[in-house]
Amino acid sequence: MMILQLSPLPSPPINRHKLTKVIRRQAMVKVQGMAKESGEGSGVEAAAIVGGLVATPVIGWSLYTLKTTGCGLPPGPGGSIGALEGVSYLVVVGIVAWSLYTKTKTGSGLPNGPFALLGAVEGLSYLSLLAIILVFALQFFEQGSIPGPLPTDQCFG
Repeated sequence: MMILQLSPLPSPPINRHKLTKVIRRQAMVKVQGMAKESGEGSGVEAAAIVGGLVATPVIGWSLYTLKTTGCGLPPGPGGSIGALEGVSYLVVVGIVAWSLYTKTKTGSGLPNGPFALLGAVEGLSYLSLLAIILVFALQFFEQGSIPGPLPTDQCFG
């Protein structure tokens, strides 16, 4: 019977200077990659933060007005308040849709953003959507309809 014994090959001498350079280069690439990831979409995140922080109080005002008067916000000068109301609803729906898309793709919601404002806006948007559903349902069951998006004679005639 023959036994085959493998002996390890002699390893080449390690040049510590080259090894240190390689490790530093890999660390720099990793840090730069992280910086690019966190910087991506910062304009979109900032717009979502500002839009959400403006939209959620406007929706609160709109829902309160709808519940107490049966009508939405008045059109305002040149229709500016009514337009702000409509855009606010779209902003909240957009943030919730973005959050749900991110949740399905990554398994978690939107990133917190600077000072955790994007996370706060995400939570406020979900609460606003819940309030919208609740107040619209109550309005429908009490009045039999929900006011349309355009001013009518019934509300602002």
